[in-house]
Amino acid sequence: MASAPHIAVIGGGSTGIGIARDLSMRGLDVTLVEQGNLTHGTTGRMHGLLHSGGRYAVADQASATECIEENRVLREIASHCVEMTGGLFVKRPEDTEEYFQEKLAGCAECGIPAEVVSREQARAVEPHLAKDIDKAITVPDGAIDPFRLVVANAASAMEHGARIETHTTVTDLLVEEGEVVGIEVEHDSGSGKRVHGTEGGREEIRADYVVNATGAWAGRIGEMADVDIEVRPSKGVMTIMNVRQVDTVINRCRPKGDADIIVPHETTAILGTTDEEVEDPAEYPEEQWEVDLMIDELKELVPMLEEARTIRSFWGVRPLYEPPDVGSDDPTDITRDYFLLDHETRDDLPGMTSIVGGKFTTYRMMGEEISDHVCNQFGIDADCRTADVPLPGSEDFSLLRDYMDEFGLRSPIGRRSVERLGSRAEEVLKTTDPNPVVCNCEGVTRAEIQDAIEQSGSDLNAVRIRTRASMGNCQGGFCCHRMANELHGEYDEAVARQAWDELLAERWKGQRHALWGEQLSQAMLNYALHATTQNRDNDPADGEPVDFAAFDAGSTPAQSSGESGVAADGGTEHGD
Repeated sequence: MASAPHIAVIGGGSTGIGIARDLSMRGLDVTLVEQGNLTHGTTGRMHGLLHSGGRYAVADQASATECIEENRVLREIASHCVEMTGGLFVKRPEDTEEYFQEKLAGCAECGIPAEVVSREQARAVEPHLAKDIDKAITVPDGAIDPFRLVVANAASAMEHGARIETHTTVTDLLVEEGEVVGIEVEHDSGSGKRVHGTEGGREEIRADYVVNATGAWAGRIGEMADVDIEVRPSKGVMTIMNVRQVDTVINRCRPKGDADIIVPHETTAILGTTDEEVEDPAEYPEEQWEVDLMIDELKELVPMLEEARTIRSFWGVRPLYEPPDVGSDDPTDITRDYFLLDHETRDDLPGMTSIVGGKFTTYRMMGEEISDHVCNQFGIDADCRTADVPLPGSEDFSLLRDYMDEFGLRSPIGRRSVERLGSRAEEVLKTTDPNPVVCNCEGVTRAEIQDAIEQSGSDLNAVRIRTRASMGNCQGGFCCHRMANELHGEYDEAVARQAWDELLAERWKGQRHALWGEQLSQAMLNYALHATTQNRDNDPADGEPVDFAAFDAGSTPAQSSGESGVAADGGTEHGD
């Protein structure tokens, strides 16, 4: 019997990991490589919206229809990753009635359940909405945890035989006689940094087919084989509040524009976003005015945001694709649809296909289409099952409420652990060992931390995305050292200290545009704790001393940024 074709998938975001799961479930041999942690790119820097399609119901109805279809699928297969908050498209007096009606009609045309509610009805649902709004449209938006979803997809892919290599950078495509036959990669030499498998160093991974699912980085992979992929990266900022000011996704009911959505996510609310084209998906300016804009605009919908505490900001890059025969100077005009680029047909380069564009909500659909395409290359007749088979953690999730009561999980911490772990809760939490809380803000216990370490090794940022530990109000001030302590015994001191340093660096970078008011006080407290008890008195992001005296706790965000002794170019940050 002939062996299954070996497929190399480049990119460990939602699309790449969705492809890896789909292909491995169809019986193909899959290796996925990702340059950082899973979700390192765009997936880890999104606002966590499970689209109903309402945002695209006027300008991009094809995308809107795809969104509502996949919205329903993800509620079933990824229930432990989804919170069905519902959504409101809110009209203010200055917003046009014409567009409101277009939105309502567009939802009907795309099959999106939508209903008009009065000002009073909308404010009964969300009391913190501005008192002078006109009315709103309800839609089935939701919130989804991208980290949890991608990790669950990776676990499923590995259960079906896939090899997942994180912290592994593609350095070249292997091209022989005009055909792509594999990839050359460089593995990070840091201990415990891959999901499984390989030590540091270079490796040639021979493959029968290569799938480029690197999003905004797709053009860079194409260049390795002299192929032009016209990705137009577009950056957007998101700002995270310390609490959920709303429990429903709030959208501004107006045509395209910046700062028009609030997404309740876990213990926080995420404000977004901007849409500005950039040349480089990895290097671009992160400016204070973008953060200020979020508050200035969205306080018109939820006035309390003006006085609320901001705990961090992060930027993501959308992998927008515009076909060569279409031209637009405005990235907001580019379709949010996805495109499969068969390089044999398009560029006379057999052995590779790229998938570009699309949205997080449609990741599974994108994975299905490209998996169909790959199977067709080899004459394989195998059905897609990803729309029907629940992800690990979502099996029998509807029974968990009964399980919580039966298992005695009446405390908020226990219940939140179950919501994160889904159907794996009993396996992880039913332990006879002491199980104290490690992260108080997010209610993460030692059992969850240890479970994540078993999955991801010593990489504490990988532990973070699996558990949400260090993502709360204190931004790791009271728990980073506790997380590092959990490595003791399994890993030596040098490995634990490196992992600790990397976690602190990630926690710090996203706070640099939020250092005013209470958050500045929190950052100063964290610094004092780390400097006095752990001899850590440098900026973990760049090794320079932190000059907190340069900050004025009473200054505005923009003033703080301008007067700070801390650099404001801390790099992009995961969306938490």
